[in-house]
Amino acid sequence: MMIRIAAFNVENMFKRPSIMNLSTWEEGKAVLEDYQKLSDLIQKQNYTQKNKTEMLKIMKKRKMIHPGKETYMTINKIRGKFLSKPPGKSPSITANGRDDWIGWVSLKTEAIREKAIENTARVIKEVNASIVGLVEVEDRILLGEFNKKIIPKVDGTQYNHHMLIDGNDDRGIDVGILSDYEIESMVSHVDDEDSIGTIFSRDCPEYRIKISNDMTLLVLINHFKSKGYGSQASSDKKRKRQAKRVAEIYKQRLKEGYEYVVIMGDFNDIPENDPLSPLLGTNSNLTDIMELPDFYDPVDRPGTYASGTKSGKIDYILLSPKLVSLVQDAGIERRGIWAGVNGDIFPHFDEIKNPKDAASDHACLWVDLNL
Repeated sequence: MMIRIAAFNVENMFKRPSIMNLSTWEEGKAVLEDYQKLSDLIQKQNYTQKNKTEMLKIMKKRKMIHPGKETYMTINKIRGKFLSKPPGKSPSITANGRDDWIGWVSLKTEAIREKAIENTARVIKEVNASIVGLVEVEDRILLGEFNKKIIPKVDGTQYNHHMLIDGNDDRGIDVGILSDYEIESMVSHVDDEDSIGTIFSRDCPEYRIKISNDMTLLVLINHFKSKGYGSQASSDKKRKRQAKRVAEIYKQRLKEGYEYVVIMGDFNDIPENDPLSPLLGTNSNLTDIMELPDFYDPVDRPGTYASGTKSGKIDYILLSPKLVSLVQDAGIERRGIWAGVNGDIFPHFDEIKNPKDAASDHACLWVDLNL
């Protein structure tokens, strides 16, 4: 039985944070840093005057004082009083700590263009995999709508099953799965901790997929810490912790008798860097499909992100030894990307006329297994 498995970072299906539409990543990084700082200040049990001054400074900078005027972030207040805005006077933080009110900071989102959503479905249709691991999906309801309505709209075939477990990222950037085969069970790792704290930025869900009565495929989907904000040292450390934990889960499952294991997703780092050594180093028996001798890439580029340069090799499908022996073919689908100023670094779908029509900045990896 031939089964194709794919991994695809879709960069959100219907809505994405508005900061993703900024002209440069540095601008987005600055917003995320303010977002994190304001979130941390709000969570304090007691607000000092210095805390209140810092909160107001960020809120004024990001136009958060007056509802409806916000640019990239907003305050969601459920109960209690947080901010006072008397007519003719300067605004002030009236809450004295976390117990005085209920609410949080969230990033504003914008709807994704219909053409981009359809092109995301077009990539999935063209790859035609039986199981697709997805990165940056908002929630299970929208994943179901995408599966039921958008994939058939581009003449693709709806999947029998779709699943997503909400992760730790409050921006709605989760990982999910589409499968033609029954998902027998799921295990979430959102609460996994080490001596430093919570490990996964999103989750590392385990999906046990029933291929036949005597074969179960174990699929782990990941989205590691990005390099977007925070220092390189702290980001590297976080990814290393995440890779280490995934490796621990993998080794434990091997001991339990699972031989057919796939680990996939966006790891946000290149293979040679230390953060990914627990999964790709000399002590790991996992194989990256892009290193297989017969891996097919029509443009022969080393990366999976944007223009496909070496520094853009951040997406992976890793296979356990038993699965490597069953590989029949493997490759990459880049036609959903707009790469370069004119989008002509490599071919894209005719339906992609400009950068906003692109399905994603990430290519879709796939592998055929004779199960």
